[in-house]
Amino acid sequence: MMEIKYTPIGLSVVRLIKVEKNILEIQNVEIIDGTPVLDIKPYVPEFTTNDGVKIGWLERNVHKLQQSKDDGRFS
Repeated sequence: MMEIKYTPIGLSVVRLIKVEKNILEIQNVEIIDGTPVLDIKPYVPEFTTNDGVKIGWLERNVHKLQQSKDDGRFS
């Protein structure tokens, strides 16, 4: 039987600064440089709810955020 592995997809709500031809300039993105963007959708607050939001692996580690530090790999 074949094992199926799922790759989680991240979601970032960003601020659109500028559109020039086919280039979008954004702020507040939470991805590593070179990460592919799969889809872009407008943010519509009336359609967005926080009910049932899950944060995956972070759920077990969120308590560490205040004392955790960057190890320098992404600077």
